[in-house]
Amino acid sequence: MKFKLIVSFLLLSACFTAFSQEKQNMAVVEKGLIKVSIMYPYAEGKTFNMEYYESKHMPMVAAFLGSNLIKYTIEKGLASGIPNQPLPFMAIGTFYVKSLSDYQTAIGPNRDAIRADFSNYTNISPVILVSEVIK
Repeated sequence: MKFKLIVSFLLLSACFTAFSQEKQNMAVVEKGLIKVSIMYPYAEGKTFNMEYYESKHMPMVAAFLGSNLIKYTIEKGLASGIPNQPLPFMAIGTFYVKSLSDYQTAIGPNRDAIRADFSNYTNISPVILVSEVIK
């Protein structure tokens, strides 16, 4: 009986520790942050290398943003919200930053390097939306 209690306690402790560490690693997206969404529309004949985007392109851009960056996310398009309709976007990359002006200052001098890297992972011209997080 004591052994089962000890094992149960250890398992519960391990689960709690893992959950706590994962929660600490997740940045909170707060009201007032600037969200930069880079959306890659689906079209017949277009390609997207997700592995390169995840391992090379997004970390490169994130490094340009420095301490202004709160977090970034990468989404892979799976389906349209309407059944039997084409996928609207192949992928969406999102940066959450504290300051729009600091974002623009960081991206400006690196714009050519960022654009030159597109050919390494896609033949799609992205659509970019800059917005403010409301809730």
